Amino acid sequence: MKLLAGNSNLPLAQAIAGYLEIPLTRASVRRFADEEIFVEVLENVRGEDVFVLQSTSYPANDNLMELLIMIDALRRASARRITAVLPYFGYARQDRKPGPRTPISAKLVANLVTVAGADRVLSVDLHAGQIQGFFDIPTDNLFAAPVMSADVATRYGEHNLMVVSPDVGGVVRARALAKRLGNAPLAIVDKRREKPGESEVMNIIGDVRGRFCVLVDDIVDSAGTLCNAAGALKAAGAEGVVAYCTHGVLSGGAVSRVENSALTELVITDSIGNHDLIAGAAKIRHMTIAPLIAEAIRRIAEEASVSSLFN
Repeated sequence: MKLLAGNSNLPLAQAIAGYLEIPLTRASVRRFADEEIFVEVLENVRGEDVFVLQSTSYPANDNLMELLIMIDALRRASARRITAVLPYFGYARQDRKPGPRTPISAKLVANLVTVAGADRVLSVDLHAGQIQGFFDIPTDNLFAAPVMSADVATRYGEHNLMVVSPDVGGVVRARALAKRLGNAPLAIVDKRREKPGESEVMNIIGDVRGRFCVLVDDIVDSAGTLCNAAGALKAAGAEGVVAYCTHGVLSGGAVSRVENSALTELVITDSIGNHDLIAGAAKIRHMTIAPLIAEAIRRIAEEASVSSLFN
């Protein structure tokens, strides 16, 4: 087994390699003067089972091209099997046609990864479960819920917990976390989004008075939804509000928005390498999913069950 890492999230790749006690494969991933990407694998990978570690986060297009070119380099170097490990799958929010003459970009990216030469895909908390069907190759979708639930129980277990979904579409995700927290009660924030990047909280479905609320979502981008939801929950009588999100995109003024919000804390995983972005942020904390991904990689390499990770 070989591990090859792109430039999108080297700290996570190194943590995964450390867990597996396998060094990262030596490679050169650099750019020419005109920003074209060049990849050279500096070790023999012929007949090897290779896992390519790359989040397609900001800058999404650069990181996506790095991934595709690394896969192509491995295919032409006669790797036996190539698994694209995408802790964060960019373009996942474009998984349907929201209006006429619009693309389904998630399907396009899935096609690109497949045509480049990937034999299977491993990702974490895909924005929509049906994206697995966009790939014409085996796809494993890992869940951060076990890691999140353990952290919530350790840090906030003494509180009267209630899990809250920030929108109707996230109810399944919130219910899964609530079940892991001993069937904690569930509430839903009903919101209306006027345009991308903006949201307005309309109503809280459920009685949150005296409860310590745990907001759970897969992606936090502008943080507008979470901050509005936290304010509405506090106004409805919640004792406190924390948020757990798998992918911390945190674009624009998201960090300052979180810092000035009613949130006690925002916990994100290290699926996106944005450590510098949140440096000094008092309310934002990283939680690693390196052991989760590493264990899934080990099981794929050994042809063992991945789903049993979540039993």
